[in-house]
Amino acid sequence: MKRRHFIQKSTAATVLAGVGGLSLQSFSPSKTKKITILHTNDVHSHIDPFGPEDGRNANKGGVARRATLVESIRKENPNTLLLDAGDIFQGTPYFNYYGGELEFKLMSMLKYDVATIGNHDFDNGIDGLYAQIPHADFEFVSANYDFTNTVMDTHVKPYKIIIKDGIKIGIFGLGIQLDGLVNKEMYKETVYHNPIEIAQDMSRILKEEQSCDLVICLSHLGYNYKNNPNKVSDITVARATKDIDLIIGGHTHTFLPKPTIEKNSVGKNVLVNQVGCFGLYLGKIDFYFQPGKEVSSDGTSIIV
Repeated sequence: MKRRHFIQKSTAATVLAGVGGLSLQSFSPSKTKKITILHTNDVHSHIDPFGPEDGRNANKGGVARRATLVESIRKENPNTLLLDAGDIFQGTPYFNYYGGELEFKLMSMLKYDVATIGNHDFDNGIDGLYAQIPHADFEFVSANYDFTNTVMDTHVKPYKIIIKDGIKIGIFGLGIQLDGLVNKEMYKETVYHNPIEIAQDMSRILKEEQSCDLVICLSHLGYNYKNNPNKVSDITVARATKDIDLIIGGHTHTFLPKPTIEKNSVGKNVLVNQVGCFGLYLGKIDFYFQPGKEVSSDGTSIIV
């Protein structure tokens, strides 16, 4: 299936569903609106915190502690989204025993809004991933994986639009090349499309056609590959596009104490962030919207 046809086919249902909302220009000029983005990546089935003898990770992490943090931040700002950049599965006996059911149930209890799919989320095969979908009370997005001829068809959308306090937020997903990384039998007929081309199309659709005030890419491509600059990464996506405001990454387990600021194809700033792995940190980025002014932001990584 050609890329353009895939994009048009993938977005048709979402566009027809229609998402209302005020444009930023219609807000009262005196009111500043704050949107908080919380995010995780590569949690890898780490449910419990690390123990006191676990070296540099001692006494860090754990879903219960993350839940407490998320709840306190939501109380401070109800206009908060919680996102995950993939590799939810694989890494502890919880996955070996429950097959991902526990991970999805706990994420649902934490009220995650959107997640994308990482390569390890195929570790029980695409049928194993599909079997756990009923336990996920949140949306999956992936714009460059075409699941048309698989059991995951219709269960993963290219993007999701969420409106918080009148701010229209578009979130799309990008996945890494599975060939050579995951056994073909595990992902079956899933088709991979070039992430750069898909990102250019998706971000244009969200910014121009859907009039989103904030465009977020949930990526499982990896932060940067200095030894292989031709390999697609979050940094190369940021540089090659013009409508993305924030890239939340995964795959390379890169810990950034605060978001990297990268220039896009027209010289504007793009935030790129990733918070390591295993649920040790929670990413937090605040965006401030005031009509007539540039959107400002402030980001940090919080130890769990």
